[in-house]
Amino acid sequence: MSERVIVPRNRGFLFLDSHPAGCQRLVEGMWQAVPGLAVTPADDGPVALVIGSSAGYGLAAMVAGLKRAGIRGIGICFEKAPTGRRSATAGWYRTAATADLAEAAGRDTVFLNGDAFADSMKSHVGDLIEQRFGGRLDYLIYSVAAPRRTDPETGTPYASVLKPIGQAHRTKTLAFGDDGEPEVREVETGPAEGDDIQQTVAVMGGADWDRWISHLADRGLLAEGFTTAALSYIGSPLTAAIYRQGTIGAAKTHLEATARALNERLGKLVGGRAVTSVNGAAVTQSSTAIPGIALYVGLLRGVLGDTLVPPAGQLAELWDQLTGTAPLTVDDEGRIRLDTWELTDDVQAAVAERWKEATTSTIANLADLDWFQAEVRRLYGFDVPGTDYARPVETAVPWPTHTP
Repeated sequence: MSERVIVPRNRGFLFLDSHPAGCQRLVEGMWQAVPGLAVTPADDGPVALVIGSSAGYGLAAMVAGLKRAGIRGIGICFEKAPTGRRSATAGWYRTAATADLAEAAGRDTVFLNGDAFADSMKSHVGDLIEQRFGGRLDYLIYSVAAPRRTDPETGTPYASVLKPIGQAHRTKTLAFGDDGEPEVREVETGPAEGDDIQQTVAVMGGADWDRWISHLADRGLLAEGFTTAALSYIGSPLTAAIYRQGTIGAAKTHLEATARALNERLGKLVGGRAVTSVNGAAVTQSSTAIPGIALYVGLLRGVLGDTLVPPAGQLAELWDQLTGTAPLTVDDEGRIRLDTWELTDDVQAAVAERWKEATTSTIANLADLDWFQAEVRRLYGFDVPGTDYARPVETAVPWPTHTP
């Protein structure tokens, strides 16, 4: 037994520990927010692979897929186990909670903890699809946000960076002091240098997604009509210089080009298709690391309030389109757009006006700071309604087993 009371200790937006019970309740809340099965599966349900299944939109894809589309299959993530000094990462506990919900719903689901970029993981997943899931895969959701990747063919390591392209960029950003008081400050990020762009594209572009599809196709594991979607983001003009027009944006452009190439290949191979799904803004462990995003999301929530669409709601809509429950609608670039609620002219104009007015003294009246801070804490299992944080909790939660 390793029960203890866990209190939130953080450095900025990063927390040193995660709360197992809070993470469990968070996932249960996502599950409750997703509508039930759109169509009862004719058999045991479609087989899906979700790469990046423990956090952000990947977690939402896993939960919404289980609840809304009745999927079974495999989730892959990379999380740290609990130690004597530290809890496990939040994604470890979220995965355990997702596995419990899948089991309760009768969905045969396997969760793997490891490097999704590695060919050994691809081989292991292929074996599981062959041996456990009838040798066919119906869907693959790709949602990987990683700081680094090693090319499995050459052994070359690559590291992604968050930098503008061409010149340095100054932007407002939101920070919180040790006392929790908000501060709006300006930060400057230097431009990409050397091979920064190529390195970031190598990590966050479409190379690994393509490699997954090629590996599974070579083994004959793609079902007729197989569909794959990579999750992406475009965002506001307010954040474009550091995001969509920066190094990460170059990687997203490569991801979208990969989707178009895969779409052509899959159409010929199995009558399938590949798309990117452009999601709306959300507070995630990845997004809070991007300069300006925290301020933007807080202001966006200030404008939209409860009409801001959470990841689980967006991914339920994505599954409806992928499974044919709703028409699959793409833009001129072949992208499913789940961000239209965010990027309307009136919403963006309202956020832009608040952005101009945002200072340390005015921010409390312009952004929903209570919501934003709570969302950050909920990423680690804190501030989740119904959780008793004064009660000792077991931190040594085991990784979900997948014995047939």
